[in-house]
Amino acid sequence: MIQLLCRNRVADFDQWWSVFQSHAGAHRASGLFLVSLWRDAADPDNVFFLFDVEDQERAKAFLGDSGAAEARKESGVLEGEFHFVSPSESEGY
Repeated sequence: MIQLLCRNRVADFDQWWSVFQSHAGAHRASGLFLVSLWRDAADPDNVFFLFDVEDQERAKAFLGDSGAAEARKESGVLEGEFHFVSPSESEGY
């Protein structure tokens, strides 16, 4: 399974969270299903989140869409990154 690991440094978590939640339907329509969300213990405006990815190409199209860019701006994302990841063969480590 492919997953999407994201990090956003935001100006204000509450503002970011409000916009993020309002786009839940767009995430699901793009084949992205939120698994977990974390905030850095020392810097709570540094947010990490993980999606299960139904279709990587559809997810990439969503991330590159002008609507997603506008949502990042509206939510106060200062910087961010994302990585498509898959499980390693580390079972039993």
